[in-house]
Amino acid sequence: MEKTVLVVGAGIGGLATALRLVKKGYKVQIIEKHKQAGGRLNQIKKDGFTFDTGPSFFSMSFEFEEFARDCSIKLPFEYVELDPLYSVNFGNSPKTFFLYKDMAKLSEQFKDIEPDFDIKIDKYLKKCGELFHDTVDLVIKQNFDSMLDYILTLMRVNPKHLPVLFRKFNEQVNRYFTSSEARQIVSLVAFFLGRTPFDTSAVYSLLSYTEFKHDGYYNVSGGMYKIVEGIVAELLKENVTITYNTEIMDFVEKNGKLESLTDQNQKKWTADIIVVNADAAVFRGKVLKRKAFSVEQLDKKEWTMGYLTMYLGVNCKLPETNHHNYFLGSNFDEYAGDIYKNPDKLQKPYYYVNVLSKHNLDCAPEGCESLFFVCPVPDLRYKPNWDDKDEITDSIIEDFSKRIGRDIKPAIISKTVYTPVDWQQQFNLHRGSGLGLSHSMLQIGAFRPQNFDENYKNVFYVGASTVPGAGLPMAIISSKLAFERVEKFAKK
Repeated sequence: MEKTVLVVGAGIGGLATALRLVKKGYKVQIIEKHKQAGGRLNQIKKDGFTFDTGPSFFSMSFEFEEFARDCSIKLPFEYVELDPLYSVNFGNSPKTFFLYKDMAKLSEQFKDIEPDFDIKIDKYLKKCGELFHDTVDLVIKQNFDSMLDYILTLMRVNPKHLPVLFRKFNEQVNRYFTSSEARQIVSLVAFFLGRTPFDTSAVYSLLSYTEFKHDGYYNVSGGMYKIVEGIVAELLKENVTITYNTEIMDFVEKNGKLESLTDQNQKKWTADIIVVNADAAVFRGKVLKRKAFSVEQLDKKEWTMGYLTMYLGVNCKLPETNHHNYFLGSNFDEYAGDIYKNPDKLQKPYYYVNVLSKHNLDCAPEGCESLFFVCPVPDLRYKPNWDDKDEITDSIIEDFSKRIGRDIKPAIISKTVYTPVDWQQQFNLHRGSGLGLSHSMLQIGAFRPQNFDENYKNVFYVGASTVPGAGLPMAIISSKLAFERVEKFAKK
């Protein structure tokens, strides 16, 4: 008799796990709190514009290709490599840096400010590559059954990497580069993990290797939401049902097993196996009522930063912009050090702008542009009130206009803003933390909330706040790890 599986949450991790399972003969259904699938990898359609709401590019394309092979399908979306990867502009300089994978083109831009940049970047990326190849398959792409199992695995990592464990990302970068521009630009990848280079482990400098050498970054043709639409289409082919606007509020236990989940309408959902794609820490506290995951206990953990996101439709073209743009100020160290707890720094923020319509013309009316702004901000522990969001977003628009030499405010015909309050309400993110639990050394691997439940053997987890962590490639890897857990349980 086929095993039934209930997947709670239709984020990318839940969707990928569901497809893996249905392809192996499980009977799968999905329930989702939001009005549409995708979780943070979502989409807004408004006023004739299309906006990606969360991730705007991805790396480690080989993980997606492997996922498609595992599911015996053709990858259900098309992607193109970015070249350049992105651009970076500093507030105190008119110069824009373009981040190329071509080291000669990249190095040429630093010849006047960072002597021997080509030699330095080569040494830096060589070390990053060693970290990547010595740790990814061994540590990131593995399940661990216990803390001892994890520690024994870490002992198999080449001991030459041990000093890196005790450094911060910026400290590692500073060993190779001297100019503030080079240090800031090379450190930017730490922000992709939802923290700053000053509180991110140097181990994650391996990401520099993935962006510049190993695989690069990619856009999805038609927008990032095509990933979600493609996987959902494959699930529908397999008769998997997805029920939206359904939030789990409670549970029923019987004989040490989680028998059913109860939604906001008191409907009970049952299955032999339950895979939770809601935040693994929040679900344990909010739904399963675990004291170790109460709001008070979660507040003590390290979380990724909050995000203020703004989606603008403008009735003009912006040739002054690139597809992916980073706008940095002139006080990097001070700003990054204060961003979590000092709301006063928000009036002159650092931010990222994605011009989705640059290469996806269907995402904006003719002659218009679709703009997506992301600004790191304190989470709701440190800034609970966002009544000043208009003042802050106006300051971002004003700064952006100055950077590109054109006032875009009169051209805005569509505007949507999400604060950490919105991210918390829509996707049950603790205190509006954008990417869930941070990747500090005591919150990775076996220290992270595990992808199997402590009490119920038929409950498993997938997504950003469980192993291996945040990011689209990590969600795909997480789906494979959760699938392996389910398979092991089902065969007992």
